[in-house]
Amino acid sequence: MELSLFIIPVVMSLGMSFFDWPLFGQPVFIGLENFGRMLRDESFGQSLLFTTAYTVVATAVLFVIGFSLAALVRANRPGVGVFRTAYFIPVVIGMASASYLWVWMLNSKVGVIDSLIVDLGLAESSVEWLADPTWALFWIIVMVVWKMVGFTMLLLMVGMQSISEDYYDAAKIDGAGVWRRLFSITLPLLKRTIALVLILATIASYLAFDQFYILTSGGPHNSTITAVFWIYKMGFTRFELGYASALSLALMLILVVLSAIQLGLLRNDDG
Repeated sequence: MELSLFIIPVVMSLGMSFFDWPLFGQPVFIGLENFGRMLRDESFGQSLLFTTAYTVVATAVLFVIGFSLAALVRANRPGVGVFRTAYFIPVVIGMASASYLWVWMLNSKVGVIDSLIVDLGLAESSVEWLADPTWALFWIIVMVVWKMVGFTMLLLMVGMQSISEDYYDAAKIDGAGVWRRLFSITLPLLKRTIALVLILATIASYLAFDQFYILTSGGPHNSTITAVFWIYKMGFTRFELGYASALSLALMLILVVLSAIQLGLLRNDDG
């Protein structure tokens, strides 16, 4: 039953991609024309490049910070549960709700971030953070990391806790330092967990929509339009449902290929 909820929409999208399918009116069969148009669509290409850049940066930052937090809270020390809970709380907030929260925080008139920066003397006057392409992307990544790093931390922490302390004790006896234990024990034994974390982060980043739609609406000057945002515009703004279906299939294929590559690079020696 669950598999059908995936297969049926994919099959329907595949069928629609061969048609000029308006919201109203009769669909017209056009063969592979939507896919040819996709290859000529510079806007879609730019959205893919932007999405890829965002994915690389966001995934890397999420992993580094999540790994660091997991290492800090992996041991069952007194009070560590408070920090685990604090880091994980933003995860339960919906992405749309979190985005609206950060819209308020970044507001140049009433936002706490702008007021704090001015009070600290880091800026002489209020700044329209979301009106600048670089700052807009920076703050979106900050928001996403704040919201999602707790989930990354949790997955990595569980993976770390599954590693027997005997390995570390033996390494210490042999004189292995912190970095040697990290690269010789922790990372190799976390391969499967790391693969899971990277695949989930990559998929979530490539499918990013809510935060860009709410914080920047694709601006300024269409500089923050992601691939999903462009598909949304084609399907629900211009009502070109056939073309939007073709774009969706292309994005799904990209995600399948990227996931397969990550699994191949991070799989264990025993396969």
